[in-house]
Amino acid sequence: MTTETAASTTGQGRAPQKGVLMGFLTRRRGGKRLHWTDWATYAYLAFGILLMFGPIVWLLMSSFKTQAGLQEFPPTFLPLSQVTVEVEGNARPLPLFRVTMEDGSVRELAEVRRIGIVATMIDPANPDERLSVPIDAREPIREFQLATENYTTPLEQFEFGRYLWNSVFVTVIATIITLVINSMAAFALSIYEFKGRNLAMGFIISTLMIPITIVLVPTYVVVASLGMVNSLWGVIIPGAATPTGVFLLRQYMLTLPKELIEAARMDKASEWQIYWRIVLPLSLPALAVLAIFSIMWRWNDFLWPLIVLNQTEVYTLQLGLNAFQGELNTQWNYVLAMTVVTLLPVALVFAFLQRFITTGIASSGMK
Repeated sequence: MTTETAASTTGQGRAPQKGVLMGFLTRRRGGKRLHWTDWATYAYLAFGILLMFGPIVWLLMSSFKTQAGLQEFPPTFLPLSQVTVEVEGNARPLPLFRVTMEDGSVRELAEVRRIGIVATMIDPANPDERLSVPIDAREPIREFQLATENYTTPLEQFEFGRYLWNSVFVTVIATIITLVINSMAAFALSIYEFKGRNLAMGFIISTLMIPITIVLVPTYVVVASLGMVNSLWGVIIPGAATPTGVFLLRQYMLTLPKELIEAARMDKASEWQIYWRIVLPLSLPALAVLAIFSIMWRWNDFLWPLIVLNQTEVYTLQLGLNAFQGELNTQWNYVLAMTVVTLLPVALVFAFLQRFITTGIASSGMK
């Protein structure tokens, strides 16, 4: 290989591959270019992503805004804060505005007070000069600033850390109990052959048609008689068994090979060993789907904890969010910030278990 050829080859190897990304996006199977229908599909998917994640991004950005910033109209996407300036003779910082004067000049003035549509302004460099300016002739000077106190204040002053721990405890314990009870019921309804099995399953499914408002009062009477009012166990136990969970797990367990169960019995394995060592490990995809559903149900539950829990020290996150809403004023900056906090655990669990969702739902027949 000559020197010129080697240099040319090295230069081509180091040269940037222009258009690689566009070439990848515009390729199709068979080497053909994208049709207009493919571009329409990309546009449709992008629009769907915007609809799904747009409100979440807006929520995240709004959680860093101040209470005054949330009430501005028209609203801004970024958390912008009013620039203030220290002026001699004033006990507090004054907001800074860009004012268009009558002669067309633009000056940066600080607002002392506002009466109706006229504001009294002063020049920070010359505090003795006071001007009366119409409010429509001024524009607030803003800067990008994150109101991190929206997150720190509730955690420090409003015992939101306690609410977070209560929700975590309720969600984790209730999910474990739900998985155990529902998997046992599904094991019996799928593995064993007995008279009335389909009737029992039909009865369990029929409970889905009963509105929750009908069973609230008798359930509360039972919980109160057991002394579990104002107890987290009063929130956990009543919803431990769910017909949706039994149906999902049973449909998945019906797909397990019967020969495997019979072989375990021939090896003198007990029914508990068959359930714990064979059926449960093979049902992990369906269990993961049920775990996601259970976590979402328990984490977002508001009505039942509102009925059972009356003391603030046992409040869950959803009840804690409701505490920021008063009769005359709602602290939206705290509500939005703590809403973001409540979304994070569910998002993390979903990201960790999402690979089981398609397999579990497709195999169980859940729609």
